[in-house]
Amino acid sequence: MAIITRQKKRIGDLLVDAGVITQEKLEAALELQKERKQKLGILLIEEGYVTEQQIAYTLHKQMGYDIVELGKYNISTDILKLVPDVALLKRANAIPFEFDPFDSQYLRVAMSDPLDIFAIDDIQMVTGMQVSPVIATQSDIMSAIDKYYGSAENQAVADMFNQGRELEEEEEEAVDESIENAPIVILVRRIIEQGVHKRASDIHIEPMETKIRVRYRVDGVMQEAGAYQVSMLAAIITRIKIVGGMDISEKRKPQDGRITAMVDRNEYDIRVSILPTVYGEKVVMRLTSKQTLSRDKKLLGFSDDELKRFDRMFANPNGIILVTGPTGSGKSTTLYTALSELNTEFVNIVTVEDPVEANIPGINQVQVNVKANMTFANALRSILRQDPDIIMIGEIRDEETANIAVTASITGHLVVSTLHTNSSSASITRLVDMGLDSYLIADSVVGVIAQRLARRLCSCKVPHEATEEEKRIIRVPQDQNITIYGPGGCNQCNFTGYRGRIGVYEMMTVTRKIKNIIAAKGNTEDIEKVAIEEGMSTLHSSAARLVREGVTSIDELRRIVFSNDEEDL
Repeated sequence: MAIITRQKKRIGDLLVDAGVITQEKLEAALELQKERKQKLGILLIEEGYVTEQQIAYTLHKQMGYDIVELGKYNISTDILKLVPDVALLKRANAIPFEFDPFDSQYLRVAMSDPLDIFAIDDIQMVTGMQVSPVIATQSDIMSAIDKYYGSAENQAVADMFNQGRELEEEEEEAVDESIENAPIVILVRRIIEQGVHKRASDIHIEPMETKIRVRYRVDGVMQEAGAYQVSMLAAIITRIKIVGGMDISEKRKPQDGRITAMVDRNEYDIRVSILPTVYGEKVVMRLTSKQTLSRDKKLLGFSDDELKRFDRMFANPNGIILVTGPTGSGKSTTLYTALSELNTEFVNIVTVEDPVEANIPGINQVQVNVKANMTFANALRSILRQDPDIIMIGEIRDEETANIAVTASITGHLVVSTLHTNSSSASITRLVDMGLDSYLIADSVVGVIAQRLARRLCSCKVPHEATEEEKRIIRVPQDQNITIYGPGGCNQCNFTGYRGRIGVYEMMTVTRKIKNIIAAKGNTEDIEKVAIEEGMSTLHSSAARLVREGVTSIDELRRIVFSNDEEDL
């Protein structure tokens, strides 16, 4: 049990003592604090001087407070009822999570700043209990608050809207975007924040006959998160249209928009799609974080061999590199990661995208606009006059775009793009089907990456001995005993058995031998056979390796490579 000391200690001084920041940085932050009136810890993180984890570890080492991961705890309703005021918890960056096992008079409270005596006093006053503070990161605390209080908080906002609403339908639509504290504004903001905290890739707001359903896609699987009265639909849609730059009077046609939102100090680009349905307009919002798109390539899930192949491909000064896979397979993340690594002051990088997924500093990004005749092909022609070194094409969709890409690569540019094919070798034949000459494809393409996303097993995974059928699927000799894992279920993974996803790759380097097969108009099987002989790991082989390593399950292997290796499964 941590003892609360009333001696005045500043988090900034502790960070200086620990060598995490310099005295100069602390003084600069203290000057900013006078202007912004923010807590010092939050300001230091926002300015990039420290990370949440560094602050937590420093408080742990210097002051002896325990560090906890709130995702591992299932907070009881008895504890949650002690502090019904969510605003107090958010203001204090704190959440109670268990009674102290050694002294029932004490309540263990996770705090981002356990030195905040005023926050501790507030919680003690509300609960009537002594507080035993421990450390958690702010994002961990906010996610826990959202998990345990979020649905009730959203419903309370919805009730506020419904109680104050006795308007005709036309008046419902007139939401004033300037009133940031209006219930509908808060509700839309909360739906987005909740999606971020749940690690959702997409938010679905769906009108039904008697209600509005909100669902999140988490790790590729839909999860229902709440329901609201159908009478709120017009106001919700109008608010989203206003912040997304769409026409609020148009209800009969599909519309696309874009929203930028800050959640937990991270900027999110949100692509919005609105589609009229029989019960009203449906909204899908795709969440993209800049930090996620430009992450370190080592975090993408490459094996050592795949990482070497990846580096060799993108070391080419010219040629075409294709990333292929179905929608939602992580192609954009792979491309943005590669571009972020290539993005230096010595090269001119230009992209043409539909839509631009995220704004990356130092890269010139062009948005396709069909109405203005700014197609992929037309944009590419203009880009070639912009003295580019590297060109990224969002997707090669037709022969015209493919021809310009090939021409650009042969004339000394590195071109990276995506295709929708099932395997790396099938990408070559797809280009042939588009009408490109085989010899031009052989000369221009330097590498193809096919990829999928498999769900990672949570730490609660359950081991079992592989059956004969499972050994056959993961290509293990029948006489070999091997333990593989399946999904369990715990509080941390929301009882799904999975938490997060990992890339599964098939990387084909276009060698001289493969170039000869392409030029000779060889088929997909011919190309794949040689690529495997030269060391390429297929999607099936890569997924099987992850199953053998206990990273994912055999069910995930079946799901992501079924169409490619149906005869093996």
